[in-house]
Amino acid sequence: MSGDIFIISAPSGTGKSTIIRRLLKMIPGLFFSVSYTTRQQRKNEIQGKDYCFVSQEEFTELINNNEFLEYCEVHGNTYGTSEKQVLSLIEKGFDIILDIDVQGAMKVKQKCPAAITIFMLPPSIKDLEERWQKRHSDSEQDKKIRRNNINQELQFWHFYDYLVINKYINETVEQVKAIIIANRCRKDKQETLFRTIINEEILPSL
Repeated sequence: MSGDIFIISAPSGTGKSTIIRRLLKMIPGLFFSVSYTTRQQRKNEIQGKDYCFVSQEEFTELINNNEFLEYCEVHGNTYGTSEKQVLSLIEKGFDIILDIDVQGAMKVKQKCPAAITIFMLPPSIKDLEERWQKRHSDSEQDKKIRRNNINQELQFWHFYDYLVINKYINETVEQVKAIIIANRCRKDKQETLFRTIINEEILPSL
C-alpha cells in the first residue's frame, strides 16, 4: 500500500511551519518534504531540515537534471520539491507533507491527482502582519512583497480539498491531524486488512 502526499498552502506567516512540526511529532509514518530554495537562510533555520539552501546556479543545475516534482518562484526566491524524495517515501507506504505555495500545489496536483490539498488562512490580515513583525529577519521590502502576493494566492483556495483557519494553533493542529488520520481510514486503504481479519479471524470462529 502506497502512502499519500499532503500539501499545505497558506499566505506567508500563517503558521504552516509550526503546525507541520507538531504534526510530525504526533503522527507516526508522516514525513516532511524538505524543499530546495535560493532564499537566504534565517537565523533559526537548519540546513537540510527546514530547507536545503542552494545558490541559483545549483538550483538551475537541479532543474536541468530533472530533480524536481515542481519548482517555482515565490516572493522573489525560487523553491523546488525533490521528486526522488517524495516518490521514494510514498512508494514505501509513508505519508509525506509538503509546505508549498499555490503554484507548486497546482503543479503537484497535475502530476499526482490523488494528492490531498489543504489551504490555510489566518483569522485576519492584522493577525498576519503581527506575525510578520515577529520575524526580525524579514526586511520591509520582504513584507511588501509578501503582502502583494496574498491577493494572487487567494485566487486558488477553492481548488483545495480542505480549508482551515488558523485562529488557535492547538485547534488547527488537531484539525489537520484529523484530516490525515481520516484519510488513512479510507476504504481503499483498509480493504485488504479488513478482508484478512474477516476471513482469517472472524469467520472461522463463527
